[in-house]
Amino acid sequence: MTDIVAWVFGVKKAIWLWLFGGDKIPVGATAKIVFDWMKTHLGPLFDAISFVMDGMIAGILWLLQSPYPIVVIAVFVALTWVLQRRWFVTIGVLLGFLFILDQGYWKETTESLTLILSACVVCMAAGVPIGIAAAHRPRLYAAMSPILDLMQTLPTFVYLIPAIVFFGLGMVPGLIATVIFVLPAPIRLTQLGVASTPTALLEAATAFGATPSQRLWKVELPWALPQIMTGLNQTIMLSLSMVVISALVGANGLGIPVLRALSSVNAAKGFESGFVIVVVAIVLDRMLRRELK
Repeated sequence: MTDIVAWVFGVKKAIWLWLFGGDKIPVGATAKIVFDWMKTHLGPLFDAISFVMDGMIAGILWLLQSPYPIVVIAVFVALTWVLQRRWFVTIGVLLGFLFILDQGYWKETTESLTLILSACVVCMAAGVPIGIAAAHRPRLYAAMSPILDLMQTLPTFVYLIPAIVFFGLGMVPGLIATVIFVLPAPIRLTQLGVASTPTALLEAATAFGATPSQRLWKVELPWALPQIMTGLNQTIMLSLSMVVISALVGANGLGIPVLRALSSVNAAKGFESGFVIVVVAIVLDRMLRRELK
């Protein structure tokens, strides 16, 4: 009994010292300990991730930069026509890419598109399965929600610190920071789409003898497709918003001329490169808009 009383008084004293004694919860120190441990013990894992990411980035960059720009533009225009079937939108995409080519930002644009496409591959490959699992397990989604909130609300510059610690400088840390910031969007939208599948459809599929996997592929995913495509669109737009921030860790792309214009207070250069980013965002959004309906 005496030990319990002493323990209670000890806890009260610790709380009193924490509230009024100037001490604070060691959030930063704890994070540093965790990062140091991960860097020491998980080095091979980070090296493997960096190797895979580097290969994917190099492959996409080769596809975008090896052909003549007109060939790449023609592919994007043809893809727009397949997705939209509207001449107005297709011509708008063509004019947007020609404007980028005219301004002399084609190389930077392909580098940014590489980062965006790589982020889409990683985020959709991870986000869609996680969203499906969360839709089928409400308790899992309830446990994940605070983590997703943290990923979306934590200042994006904070992501750059562990990215530099684990992966150094270059495109890979920029991609990792982008994925952490963007990943909650496809997870949430996939979960919303699958979870909103009408119960009547699921019961009808079950009554006709559909297995759980058949219900997923033939009922839930077709119903959730608009939401999943919205997640893809949000992934692209949010990845584009990370272009300038990723440039701080050495990621090439349209963020580099923006940072140079900022450092030299060059308003003309800043507006020019910033307007090119806006054109890229509009082009990508118009290419996917019909799919979101």
